[in-house]
Amino acid sequence: MIKSIVHHRPSELYRCHPLNEFRASVQRKRNNRREVIRVSRSMVLPGVDRGLKKILNANMDEVGARRRAREAFKDIQLGIDHILFKTPCDGIKMEELYEKNSKGLEIFCKSWIPEASTPKAALFYCHGYGDTCSFFFEGIARKLASSGYAVFAMDYPGFGLSEGLHCFIPSFDGLVDDVIEHYSKIRENPEFRSLPSFLFGQSMGGAVALKIHLKQPKAWDGAILVAPMCKIADDMVPPKLVTNILIGLANVLPKHKLVPNKDLAEAAFRDLKKKEQTAYNIIAYKDKPRLQSAVEMLRTTQEIERRLKEVSLPLLILHGKADTVTDPSVSKTLYENASCSDKKLKLYENAYHALLEGEPDEVIIEVFDDIISWLDEHSLKQNQPSSEY
Repeated sequence: MIKSIVHHRPSELYRCHPLNEFRASVQRKRNNRREVIRVSRSMVLPGVDRGLKKILNANMDEVGARRRAREAFKDIQLGIDHILFKTPCDGIKMEELYEKNSKGLEIFCKSWIPEASTPKAALFYCHGYGDTCSFFFEGIARKLASSGYAVFAMDYPGFGLSEGLHCFIPSFDGLVDDVIEHYSKIRENPEFRSLPSFLFGQSMGGAVALKIHLKQPKAWDGAILVAPMCKIADDMVPPKLVTNILIGLANVLPKHKLVPNKDLAEAAFRDLKKKEQTAYNIIAYKDKPRLQSAVEMLRTTQEIERRLKEVSLPLLILHGKADTVTDPSVSKTLYENASCSDKKLKLYENAYHALLEGEPDEVIIEVFDDIISWLDEHSLKQNQPSSEY
């Protein structure tokens, strides 16, 4: 689970009448542009001139501003000194496009496909809270594609480069259905239909991947979950009264940014240089969670917690022992309760939340080796002539 998404000290809530909080939020909204400018001016981003800084000053709530920012910064992003962007893209066919879904929303999607040979399997990515598949995941996908895997990714509605109010989740089930709809079309493509198909979820994307599996229990050949948000830790569940207040407020002010949170980059990245580089993830959501989004994530983790025994597909669960964003003990609970016999849990000593983006290089390499080794083994199983799949 993501700590502090819905956690609030009760005494603070008792002191704050909802109308007072609403009035304060209106004032914050009026000051929003000044706040954004102050934040962007405080960033030290080599290679960013005054013209590019003006783009950073824009309110990113609507997709137009996010797309303009990404277009202006994408070459700078890929040029930063990070191990993820040192994998050559030779021999990888990369494609990105926008597709309208059944709700009429334009969804950003991207693929990385090895050209030298038929892919060993297809990997379908589910990104984390507030994130996008267009920055750090670019390097992750290149590494996986260079190892022989077709990789597919999308930004959820309201996230990254997809249409919708930034980081607003009106329904987690609806979000999962959007992901299923998009990935089902890819899997129906004759080019990929016969390939083993694996889900790959990071953080909140772990909850998305598990929900996809629970909705399609026989459809997938396995899942890789990296620091998954799959259960609220017992000591972090808000008191019932506080939860009810949040739910009540969400019914009235669903889009408002009223839920307190901490700096996730500060908590997620152990390597100091890589932590500084998160500033280049310019279209990531960095504001307070919206009320409805927080309530939907709480409800989702509660549902997953109740249904852990229904998880029946092959699992690779990876988590940092020092993660304070999502709880590694929760991954252990998932591992112990999942009904599948083909499951593996690995905990990394001293590692934080962002295993593939924010750790020292040697840890990132180790995590990649573990993922690719597991994929190689399970792809081989699925491709054997005697397989039933």
